[in-house]
Order: sequence, then structure tokens, then C-alpha cells
Amino acid sequence: MEINRLTPKKSLWEPTGQVIKESIKNRVKTSAELSLIKRKMAKKYKIPCPSNIELLKAYHKLVEKKRIKPSKILETLLRKHPIRTLSGVAVITVLTKPFKCPGKCIYCPKEKGFPKSYLSGEPAAQRAKNLNYDPYLQVKKRIESLRLEGHPTDKIELIVLGGTFSWYPKKYQEWFIKRCFDGANDKESKNLKEAQRINERAKNRIIGLSIETRPDLITEKEAIWLRDLGVTKVEIGAQILDDKILKRNKRGHGVKEIKRATKILKDAGFKIQYHLMPNLFGSNLKNDFEKFKLVFSDENFRPDWLKIYPCVVCKGSELYKIWKEGKYKPYSDKELIELLIKAKKILPYWVRVGRLFRDISIQKIEAGSKISNLREVVQKEMRKRGLKCKCIRCREIREKYNPKEKVYLFREDYKASEGREIFLSFENKERNKLFAFLRLRIPSPVFSKESHFIPVLENSVIIRELHTYGQVVPLGEKVLAPQHRGLGKKLITEAEKITKKEFNLPKIAVISGIGVRNYFRELNYRLKNSYMIKNLKQNKVGKIHLQNKKPKKEFR
Repeated sequence: MEINRLTPKKSLWEPTGQVIKESIKNRVKTSAELSLIKRKMAKKYKIPCPSNIELLKAYHKLVEKKRIKPSKILETLLRKHPIRTLSGVAVITVLTKPFKCPGKCIYCPKEKGFPKSYLSGEPAAQRAKNLNYDPYLQVKKRIESLRLEGHPTDKIELIVLGGTFSWYPKKYQEWFIKRCFDGANDKESKNLKEAQRINERAKNRIIGLSIETRPDLITEKEAIWLRDLGVTKVEIGAQILDDKILKRNKRGHGVKEIKRATKILKDAGFKIQYHLMPNLFGSNLKNDFEKFKLVFSDENFRPDWLKIYPCVVCKGSELYKIWKEGKYKPYSDKELIELLIKAKKILPYWVRVGRLFRDISIQKIEAGSKISNLREVVQKEMRKRGLKCKCIRCREIREKYNPKEKVYLFREDYKASEGREIFLSFENKERNKLFAFLRLRIPSPVFSKESHFIPVLENSVIIRELHTYGQVVPLGEKVLAPQHRGLGKKLITEAEKITKKEFNLPKIAVISGIGVRNYFRELNYRLKNSYMIKNLKQNKVGKIHLQNKKPKKEFR
């Protein structure tokens, strides 16, 4: 029986299926062409234009039934919020349950049912509360949501928020991380180690894991513990490099603790992300900028990542009372934008600014900036003035990849925390498109001749980060994107060459995410404790054909 109209049973299946078939038949390549077909089908069936999520469901159903062949172009066009995976990973944020915080910071709000400083209305915090802070469900549901929107979830960067992670009971920490891995594996495991082993070959691999904590809680013992959990990046609340301002805001630690934590974490191979907070009580525009410059001019700091959270006033904080009494005045939007422009102008090539504004609901902010798209506003103003930011985030290749474009190998050397950092990157000649990079650290014990507090890292350099940008490419696939083009391997080869020839060290270590271990095994690295290690005495260092700023054709 032929049916020419929708019936309750068929719902949107027939028109969405027709949109997919027509799109493939007409070899649709742009969003405009897809929209034309959507309108045509909507008019034919007398329904609203189907959403991309509805179309994705129909697409996967048709592929599953082998009624159409897979189309990567169509999958990309149907992807919702494409920016979520344009940095090369699928980011999944989870929150720990509310615990008592050791800090008494005057700017942190408190809301019942949420960890300190987190509020209802924040997307990740609200999702976590709705799921009763269950780590397994938070990861599993987020993976399902990303897939529904058309995003690959093969490579996951897991971000654990919720306050001072290091303050939580160790048993809870281990259980929480284990259940996160279980959620990615979609499989119950006996313990954390088993969950990690499963994830090495899982469909959804956790290739990076970060936690947030206070600098005064970072010790050598804590660094070893975090490695056992699989952590690769640590976010620490530095706020400002000013003892007087830290004390006035009841932070509970000073600059000395930030300096010490940074050194311990870098020597253990962790990536470090500072949280910086302009406009703290007692500070001013001049002081904020001077202390921001200190973050990069003083070799005792120099973090790899930044989150810049301009201070705002929320109910439930001590700062709210101070503001009501007229003793605190936030910067105007104009003043804040000018400060951020000055800050972004001096950023080095090797730092990445993850955020420029806290993801707080505007309704929760009583005083302070309410520009939720502050990054975009700052970037727009910089473009008007002909200014450019050199940070990694502003130069990621994302969707602008052209396989015919030449890439160049750049190298930046700088001192950091009594050791040395080497930032290797593949970029275009103008250095405004970043394809891939590697962070190589020569730890401080190499220079001080002291023993490393982690024995497996003795007489070793450390690859602290390796990242290829552009759209996430599922494992085993090759599409038009920088990933899986060999750029990462070329950077590793150069790092091995530097290790042996310039520093005469016998081995190289990688603070590898659990889901990337097999990648390094293919390059003759072996798991020792929680690091992937390669003995360079038993392995010839591969030749690299790409010299600084002179790329060969094969590296296009």
C-alpha cells in the first residue's frame, strides 16, 4: 500500500529519511544546499523543517539498514555545535559531589546542593546535580548526547571539576575516577587498574584527564597519587601572584605555594593550568596587569594553560556583603576589555587560554561583567585595532585545514621552574595556523644533579603534551583533517633526537593519557609505573626530514 502522507506511526521518519536520500543523491556539500532540501521536504509533507538531530537519527538508521552508504560530508553538515570537537578531542566535564572546602575565599558563592563556587544554571554543574553526581552516568550520558549531535567520541578529554579534588577522601577520588572510566568503557570493572586497562582499547578512550585543586595541597606524594589515577593535567587556583591580595581575599596560601606546586607538577610531567582572577578585592587595573606579566616573565611560573575568570559578585559569598557595603567596586566592561586586550597581546606562543569567562548564569551575577561571550568581544575589538593574540587557542587550525598548505617546524626554548621547556610545533609560515605541537621538559633534577622524586623519571626528559588540532578523526579513519597525518610522530621523532643529541640523556618518558598508551607502544614505548618510557640506547633515533621553517613535500 502506497502512503503519500505522514501517519502517527511513521512520525518524522519518512520526511527525514527523504531529506537524507535527497542530500546524498544531490551530493550536498554545503549547509545552504542542505537547508534547501529540508525546506522542500517540509513543504511537501506540511511539517516544520526537521532538526539536524532528527536527520542524524534517520541517517544512522538508513546506514544501519544498508539503504545508503555512509557520507562523512553529510555527517559533518548535520553535526550540532561543531566547535565542540574542532580542537581534536571531545571534552566531557563531570563534577564531584559537594564536599566541605578547606578554603575560605571571599569571592566563592555557596548554594545548597552544589560544590562550593558552583551554582545552579551552570551547564555541567546542573547536569551533574540532575544525575546525583554519579560519575558513571555523567560520562555515559554525555557521550550519548555528543553522539546524538553527530560528534565522534573516540578521543575524550575528561575534566573533573567540583572544587578542591585533593581535599576529598582518597577512596572517593579513586572510586570517582574508576566510575568515569567505567562510563567511557560502558563496562563494569573490578578496580581502577582494570578500568584503565579496558580503556586502552575501548571505543571511547580517555586520552587526557584533568582535576582542579589548590596549590598548597600539591606535594611530591600527591603528584605520584594523581599519576596513579591517570591524571595528565592539573588546574590550580593561582588567582594572582600577589601575597597581599591573596591574603585580603582569604585565599589561604601565598605565591610561595604556587611556585612550589608548579615545579613539582612540571617535574612530574603534568600540564599545568592556572586559574587567574582579575579584579579581586583590593587589587586594581595596574596591579592586575603587572602581576599578569609576572606569570610569564618569571621562570618560576609560566603555566601551559590559563583560565581567566574576572571576579564577579554572587549571593552566598562574603564578597557580596562587602559589595553591598560599598567597599568593593567591579571594573566596568570597558576597563575589563582593555585589561584583557593588554594581557592577550603579551601571551607567548606556547600557552593556551581555555576560558575568558566563568560559565555562570547571568541571573546569578549581582555585580561585575555579564558579557558571557567575553572572548569573542575581546577578539573582535583586537581585530578592529589590528592586534593579534599568539596563544594556542587563537591559532588552532580547526576547520581551516588545507592539505596542500605547507607546514613548518618551529621551536621555542624557555626556562621554567629550574628546568627547561622546549615547545615544538607545526604551523604555517605566518604562525597564525597551528596544526600540532609537543611540550618537552628537561626536569630540574637533570641540572641540579639531584635524584628525581619519581625514580622512573631519573635521567629522562618528559613529553608533557602532544596534540594535533582540527576536527576529531575517529580511530582508524582518514579524512580531510590534520589528525592521523603523521604530524604527531614527526614531533616525537624530533623530541627523541633532541634528548639524545643535545642533552645526552638515555631515555624519554611520556605522561600519556590512558587511551593513548597503544599509540606510544607502536613507537616502541613501554609502560613503566604510570609513564610510557623509551630507552634511547636500545633504539636508534629516527631521522627527521623536516627542518625548521623548510618543510618537505611529504609533510604537507
